Amino acid sequence: MEERPAERHRLARRLTDAVAGLEDPATPLVVVDLEAFDANAADLARRAAGTPIRVASKSLRVPALLERALARDGFSGVLAYALREALWLCDQEISDDVVLGYPSVDRGALRRLLGDERALATVTLMVDDPVHLDLVDEQRRGLGRSADRPVRVAIDVDAGLRLGRSHVGPKRSPLHDPAEVLRFARHVVDRPGFALVGVMTYEGQVAGVPDDVPGQRAKSMVVRRLKSASMTQLADRRGAIARALSEVVDLEFWNGGGSGSVEATAADAAVTEVAAGSGLLVPTLFDHYESFDPRPAAFYGLPVVRRPADGIVTVAGGGFVASGPTGKDRAPTPWAPPGLHLTGLEGAGEVQTPLTGPGVPELSIGDWVWFRHAKSGELAEHTNVVHLVSDDRVVETVPTYRGLGCAW
Repeated sequence: MEERPAERHRLARRLTDAVAGLEDPATPLVVVDLEAFDANAADLARRAAGTPIRVASKSLRVPALLERALARDGFSGVLAYALREALWLCDQEISDDVVLGYPSVDRGALRRLLGDERALATVTLMVDDPVHLDLVDEQRRGLGRSADRPVRVAIDVDAGLRLGRSHVGPKRSPLHDPAEVLRFARHVVDRPGFALVGVMTYEGQVAGVPDDVPGQRAKSMVVRRLKSASMTQLADRRGAIARALSEVVDLEFWNGGGSGSVEATAADAAVTEVAAGSGLLVPTLFDHYESFDPRPAAFYGLPVVRRPADGIVTVAGGGFVASGPTGKDRAPTPWAPPGLHLTGLEGAGEVQTPLTGPGVPELSIGDWVWFRHAKSGELAEHTNVVHLVSDDRVVETVPTYRGLGCAW
């Protein structure tokens, strides 16, 4: 994704006009372009071709945007990243189908789950080790509760590509081979107090890695080959695991994939739903995929506060570097107006960010510069509110998780 300079100039004017009437705009001034958000949602649904999309909440972290996505055809349920978050989503009735994407060892939250009948019917825990079940039983005994009301669980299965002794993909579940998964599934099914309802196989090495990066033709070709090999190997393994599990349990769902692999994952016969979240807001790490071309929807504005020298302006704050391996691709990108770049010595700073480039002469003190974050969702941890923009006006200002006092 590389919008032309004229389009980025128009975007800068439109966002600046939209926020001009805000009485007390705190920085970073985070906005979401609703037309782009909705277009991305429609494109995700098209790519899923009828397979339901479970919304990955960690990639949004804004309840109003979660609800907006869930209200659309093709989207159903939430993939949460923390048990306390899942319980909150249940309490707020944002969703009646919340699956945890990761195991939880939060004893307090587990106790709350065990004491909440609605949550027990709504929330599915992710497990891949008997210890995860032990922790639930430990809290159950502490509360003096019986195992009559089962806890819903899903098994996380490693979806990485194995090439000999090498493993390509996220280091998640220890369960990989069909025999390992079946053995653990039998353990869950035979254990009182648990209901095995689902499986998750997240192929992050396909869904979360760009494969059409400008200036990296050779590397992109290698990435595409690894993705193809991964999906071929995983389809075979998913099929074998599904056949093995059918001997012991009737699953409600099989979750897989992410924004970058929607078509390939949805085409797998074992998969009943795909996960997506980043493809709604489109951070810079999702710019260069061969399979889809989404529209950036989330931006944050920082004001120009000084001009320290010819060819340089400085904006206030902005050092929102994304998680993951340290590298230039994790830095935020000054996006609109075009022609602006971070400096090599300061980069994106805690309290100031100097910018250089051919776009500098057009900027005056007080002007807004609009940035894009490298990862979706993390930007919401730096603001209490997000301004929803339609055309050239703010139509609603909504709280983030942080703005609601929720830190997970």
